[in-house]
Amino acid sequence: MKISINRLKDFIALNQSPEEIADLLTDSGLEVEGIELFESIKGGLEGVVIGEVITCDRHPNADKLSITTVDIGEGVVPIVCGAPNVAKGQKVVVAKEGATLFPVSGESFEIKKAKIRGEVSQGMICAEDEIGIGASHAGIMVLDTDLPNGTPATEYFKVVRDHVLEIGLTPNRADAASHLGVARDLKALLKKEICIPSVDNFKVDNTNRIIPVEVASTEDCPRYAGLTISNIKIGPSPDWLQNYLKALDLDPINNIVDITNFILHDLGQPLHAFDADKINGGKIIVKKVPKDTPFVTLDEKERKLSGDELMICDEKGGLCIAGIFGGKGSGVSDNTTSIFLESACFSPDVIRKGAQFHGLKTDASFRFERGTDPNMPVYALKRAAMLIKELAGGEISSEVIDVYPAPVEDLVIEVSYANIHRLIGKEISKEEIKETLENLDILYIGETEKNITVSVKPYRVEVTREADVIEEILRIHGFDNVPLSENLNSDYLAEHPVKDLNKLQYRLSEVLSGLGYFEIITNSLTKPVYAEKSGFLNPANNVEILNKLSEDLGVMRQSLLFSGLEVLAHNINRRQKDLKLFEFGTVYFKEEERYREEKRLALFLTGDKAAESWLEPSKAVAFPDMYSTVEMILEKLGIDNVEVEIIHAAPFDYALLLKLGTKELGTIGVVQEHIGKLAEVKQEVLYADLNWDLLAKKSKGLKKYSEISKFPEVRRDLSLVIDKKITFDQIKKTAVRAGGKLLQRIGVFDVYQGEKIDADKKAYALSFFLQDTENTLTDKIIDKTMSRLIQSFENEVGAFIRK
Repeated sequence: MKISINRLKDFIALNQSPEEIADLLTDSGLEVEGIELFESIKGGLEGVVIGEVITCDRHPNADKLSITTVDIGEGVVPIVCGAPNVAKGQKVVVAKEGATLFPVSGESFEIKKAKIRGEVSQGMICAEDEIGIGASHAGIMVLDTDLPNGTPATEYFKVVRDHVLEIGLTPNRADAASHLGVARDLKALLKKEICIPSVDNFKVDNTNRIIPVEVASTEDCPRYAGLTISNIKIGPSPDWLQNYLKALDLDPINNIVDITNFILHDLGQPLHAFDADKINGGKIIVKKVPKDTPFVTLDEKERKLSGDELMICDEKGGLCIAGIFGGKGSGVSDNTTSIFLESACFSPDVIRKGAQFHGLKTDASFRFERGTDPNMPVYALKRAAMLIKELAGGEISSEVIDVYPAPVEDLVIEVSYANIHRLIGKEISKEEIKETLENLDILYIGETEKNITVSVKPYRVEVTREADVIEEILRIHGFDNVPLSENLNSDYLAEHPVKDLNKLQYRLSEVLSGLGYFEIITNSLTKPVYAEKSGFLNPANNVEILNKLSEDLGVMRQSLLFSGLEVLAHNINRRQKDLKLFEFGTVYFKEEERYREEKRLALFLTGDKAAESWLEPSKAVAFPDMYSTVEMILEKLGIDNVEVEIIHAAPFDYALLLKLGTKELGTIGVVQEHIGKLAEVKQEVLYADLNWDLLAKKSKGLKKYSEISKFPEVRRDLSLVIDKKITFDQIKKTAVRAGGKLLQRIGVFDVYQGEKIDADKKAYALSFFLQDTENTLTDKIIDKTMSRLIQSFENEVGAFIRK
């Protein structure tokens, strides 16, 4: 969220630097993540002044150049100019030597002393596009001004400078999602009053165009206000409003839309303007419409409605998805002459669900999802209407319509002084407590020796209980002002298990990092839509968050797959497509009336195995790459006798199921395309999901290093023709049993299926590495071992040994 320091100063008197204001806000819980300098003209025209052309002569060595002398206030300098319209006596814009210009297009450049065709030039007479204020390059700017030579161009062009705070607004601070909200915190921190613009001069010009409002569900829309303004003139906004929006990274559109955006960021109250002539039947109806009803939004996309979102409708159909996005057919255009201006309070739940379903995140939905002030709509409506009359003309053609059947009362909370001192960790005077709360608009309405009773206004949606009130006192008093005890200590009484699971996880993380994997840590909260649309997770098993702050984070995850896919999508969208990731994380399930959680290990592979180079072309990761990683994990943990079974089940196109006895260790496979697309991943992903609780339990601990054998290793190769249905895992297990302790490892260096063997057969070319750690192997022992392997392959897997 961006906050303009200039605009804050309109609400509260500030003499602190932007950095001091940022520190104050951060210490109170509104973390300022950065401070940006905004200039209405990039570069602020530093080093650019008003000058006067004293002489102008043709360049002796160039037909299209002129040699001028220009008075820049601190002397007369020679400047070679290529503009066709330069002439003696003109007032011009001059970039002095050393100035840096930021043109409309192209890179910035510095003005340096130069010789142009043999003539010295110590500056530049500027055109519009060269200083970034317009697109014209037909000639230099000729000014009509009496300003003295040397006057900074910032004064002539009224350059606006502003510092903009980037605040990482936490979900619980909906009250601070505006300049007014931030000013309220500064009021408490600095003990200064804030100034809110008055609407006492608001008046209705006539009642020639009344548009009635009907609200079908007051639970979804507790308050809906509106009025009509006629005979307006659509046009560009004045510079002050455009600069305000640009400072907040918003594009000015027209005076009406810009005013609604101004009010939203100023007061935290979203508004919406409808073209009144496009409201069929002259009536506004706030209701839900049937599922799968088509609706075209302002971005010209047709969307199928879910039936759960709230719609602003006329007698023919939808005009706007309430609190989220406007409709194409009812928006303000250059031809609009009358508008119906909406200012409402919507239920956070209905807005959150609608925004989530349509994948729309707007400035309005951001605020409605967190909760807006139900007492603000009418004030914001009047403030906007007065601005529209000022900037777009027109007449207010109806009384304020205010549908508010059940006004939201202030919340009354009782707070104990003893709990204030206990939770804060120090004793604070009653006077400071009272002053702090009143500066936060939390008013005393009763007091005893031990307790106070306070009244909290509805815009403080996060202050609902005693602890919340105490937190408000603490954050204004200052966390740093609470001293730590001299006797602060900790103790640990639990028995240390023989197997240190944290150390085991840490050591295995080192192994995976050594293989090129990066560890990720993702949020345990996730989107309910994943379980609903994945096809392999049961939505009924979702552990739902009762006090969720967002539909995006509405349930606990049942799988590490989607949180990992979101990380892949984030990186792929930033052109980092070759990824090897792993995560140790917990998954959660609701089973009837009980809850269960498991620790899992997830591995992700996607993209190419290595960056493309002149040595070898790039090669996409393949199933064996993931399988070999899992094999190494099992080997490092000392887990053997793992059974492998081929499966075809979501979320995989194909996969291997790993079993240890009757228990499932995990799965390895290629993620189905539609599963990846749920998280916006469009390239193939290899995924392994391992039961870390079971792996850790069965682990013998990470294998330690052993001395390298002094005796040589021997390699022997075999070519086997086997049935297609025989897996390499079966061959490997047969070899391990037959080869005994001499067989160190097996490799596959070729697989063949083709015309030279039967269609239901395949051929493996295998390498066997034999080694005795105590003696040098003799030919007799090697031949005996290989004979035993051949016999086992022939008898157990029906192999034909190719000679």
